[in-house]
Parts: sequence; structure tokens; C-alpha cells
Amino acid sequence: MSFLRHAMDVGLTPPIEYHAGKASEEIVLGEALAMTAGALTKCGATAKPDYIAVGPVKDGTVPVIKVQDYILFDAPLTVAGTALKVGDKVTIAATGLGVTATTDSGVATIVAIHGTAIGDTVTVRF
Repeated sequence: MSFLRHAMDVGLTPPIEYHAGKASEEIVLGEALAMTAGALTKCGATAKPDYIAVGPVKDGTVPVIKVQDYILFDAPLTVAGTALKVGDKVTIAATGLGVTATTDSGVATIVAIHGTAIGDTVTVRF
């Protein structure tokens, strides 16, 4: 599982953009990405992602949507989050495909919790 668009606070559909991915990196659907040196790469744990991948990579080009504060994403927990509560800011998992339960230097604000076990989802905004 990965970051999936849950809802939006506005009545618009985000446009799909196409950018080059870092040549040495495999990018997958729903991965949180940062733009570095003109190419998309996995987002760091404590950095707000620039984009989320929304389709398969073709010829090195990645379809993405730009992360906006009005977009909510469902994301899996990569560790148990039994102490998490709505309003906590958590970090992005090392895989770029979910969130952790770490609240120090978190970048994804939890707006809903759908379970606290590994693999359960939370809804976040960046």
C-alpha cells in the first residue's frame, strides 16, 4: 500500500504532471517524492513531499500530482501507532510508501485514524 488520495477540501481535481525520475531509482505508485536536481527521488522522512506518484513510470517519466495542503491522503502505518492521536505530525517511512509513528520532526498531520496496527491506515495532510 502507499499514499492514496482520500479527499480534497476544494472541488478541483489536481492536474497530473509528468517529470523525470532519478535514473538509479525505482519509483512506484503512491510513493512520496521530492524534486532534487531536476529529477524525482524518494522523499526524506522529515521533508514535506513535493509530489505523489499516481501511475506507472514509462520511459523514465513519472506521472505525479503536486502535494497541496488541501489534499488528504490515506497512508499505511509502517509500525504500530497505538499512541497516535488526531493532530499528531508523523514522519514518512523510509520506503516513501507510508508513515511511521514517530512524531519528532513529523511532516504529515493525522486527520483521521482507521486503525493502529502495522498496515492500518491513517488519513494525513501535508
